[in-house]
Formats: sequence, C-alpha cells, structure tokens
Amino acid sequence: MRNRAAIVHAVDIPKTKKRQSEFGAAMLRLRRNRSAMIGLGIFLLLAILAVFAPYISPYEYAKLSLQERFQGPSFKHWFGTDEMGRDLFTRIIYGGRYSLAVGFIATLVGLFFGVAVGAIAGFFGGDTDNIIMRFLDIFQSIPILLLSIVIATALGTGFDKTIMALSIAQIPDYARQMRASILRVRDLEYVEAANAIGCSTFRQILRYVLPNSFAPLIVSATMGVAGTILMTASLSYLGLGIQPPTPEWGAMLSGAKIYLRRYPYLLIFPGLAIGATVLGLNMFGDGLRDALDPRLKD
Repeated sequence: MRNRAAIVHAVDIPKTKKRQSEFGAAMLRLRRNRSAMIGLGIFLLLAILAVFAPYISPYEYAKLSLQERFQGPSFKHWFGTDEMGRDLFTRIIYGGRYSLAVGFIATLVGLFFGVAVGAIAGFFGGDTDNIIMRFLDIFQSIPILLLSIVIATALGTGFDKTIMALSIAQIPDYARQMRASILRVRDLEYVEAANAIGCSTFRQILRYVLPNSFAPLIVSATMGVAGTILMTASLSYLGLGIQPPTPEWGAMLSGAKIYLRRYPYLLIFPGLAIGATVLGLNMFGDGLRDALDPRLKD
C-alpha cells in the first residue's frame, strides 16, 4: 500500500507542475503582449475613475446650475458643462458606473445561461441537441441589436430592464460556442475514463468537460463586454435603455445631439469614453486570445 501511495504521489506531482507551468506560460505571454497591457491599462483607468467618482470630482452629477450652462472645457470644468449646467466630466465618470455595470452583468448572465444550454446540447446530443439548436436558430436569425431592441421594447426602460434585454440577446451566441467546445472534448479519453469508472453525467460535465471547454468563451466574454457596452449605449441613444437624468454614456449622446454644431464637446467626450473602453477591452481580449492559443507556446 505504501508503494502504491508513493507511485500515485509521484505521478500527481508532475501533473500539477505541468498544469501550473502551462498557466504561467500563458500569463507570461499575456504580460509580454504590449497592446494587451495597454488595453488593460486603459480599461483599469476608466474603471478606477468610475469606482472612485465621488472622491475624484467635487461636483454632483445631477446638480443643476443654469448660470453655468454651455461652458466650454476649462480648469474649473475639465470637459465643460451641459445644457443644464452640470459638470460633464463628473457625469462621464459616474456614467462609467452604469455602462460598465451593464456590460459586465449582462455578459455574465448571458454567459451563465448560454453555457448551461450549450453544455446540455453538446453533451447529450441527439434529439436534445436538435431541439435546442433549432430553437436557438430562431433567435439567431434576428440580428443581436435588433433582438435587444425588441426585448427592450417589450420589457420597458431602466437599468435592470436593459440588463435583461442584453442578457437574453447574448444567450444563443454563447450557447453555440459552448456546444462547439464540448463537441471537441466529450469523446476524449479522460471523459471516457470518467464514464467507465461510474461518474455521474452531472459530475462528468462539471468536473471534466466544462473546465476544458472554457478557454474560447473566456476570450469571447472579454470582447463581449465591449460589445455589450456598445449595445447599451445604442439602446440608451434610441431611448430604450437607461434614461436621463442617469448619466449613461449613450443617453448623454442622445441628449447632446441637437447641440452638435454649437457645442460639439457635449458629444465628443462621451463618445471618447465609449471608444476608449471598447478599444481597451478589445486590445486586452486579442492579447488574451493569443496567450491562451496552444499553437503559440514557446
């Protein structure tokens, strides 16, 4: 028994070291990717500004000051003031709270349900797979932004309604990706071995199939946050998302469009905030995809 335990222990140690070395190599490749680190830095800067907005800006985002309306950028008001005299910089960094929160929460909810649906379809196959995928085909026949608009119209406006609309619209895409990943791993040797020793179906999916199918979804979800932020801004711009006076970036663009010719800074700064966030997340997502690609191992 002692010899057998020693053999098992000796076999387990290299596996653990190999697992750690693969993860470490991926993180090393990610850190060496300059564009990914720049993208991460841009996103973290915007996130820090959003989180610590009350300590950064001396103004309240909803406080009106009609005497100071339409003031251009200055030392007092870095990004100027809007039609109600509200400090634009303050509204932008507070707006990051709502835009980033919707982007992350909607993506996580859509990912959770998409993974569950895709795992069931991919693992069981057969009629279960056909029924689920045909149902998803109906949803995917509608462009995701149009589907979000339809759902938002049915649910109504507001922070929570926007999250629900964007989450539901993303489920089919994540489900298809999860199904494709599971189809690649469900017939591999370690899954067959787990089935041979009597592991339950639920344990096989959670312990052996899902962990080895998540890499593509991690990259997709990272970039999906950027896409969700854009869709959030689009819905708010159309009047179907987060409504004023809440300082959401898309709603700010919508409210400032009539002042484009005389006060273009009202659109430029919220647009730059959206563009910088999306650019940073996409740059980081590209680097993460390259780091997790096994074909790029040193």
